[in-house]
Amino acid sequence: MKKKVTPFVENIAESTVACLVTMVQGNILALGLSHWLIASQTGIVAGTATVAAIAVVKTRNRWIIAAVLGLATASVDFYVHPGMFGSVATEAIVTGVGAAVLSFIVGAISKTVRARRAAPG
Repeated sequence: MKKKVTPFVENIAESTVACLVTMVQGNILALGLSHWLIASQTGIVAGTATVAAIAVVKTRNRWIIAAVLGLATASVDFYVHPGMFGSVATEAIVTGVGAAVLSFIVGAISKTVRARRAAPG
């Protein structure tokens, strides 16, 4: 059960964090409840879509997972709220790239940690 829930939670968290940071343009002191609500919507929908897509494709390749999460996050972010900087799609694209980078980094770190735990003593 843990192996099925963990990727879902990770994808939602990575998408939500990317959306939060991008919405306030890096100024985390400006975060408010409305930011959290919007970012949560983006994260839940994008994370769910990513888990579904990865389940269909049946891959564990970090690059593919990160790319799918980035694309899903950018798409959902574009439809959930209007961009606050640049053209109408700029914020969504930046959010998607941020989610993809977070996904890849978190995946690489968790893989390293698992390998170290599995290594003999």
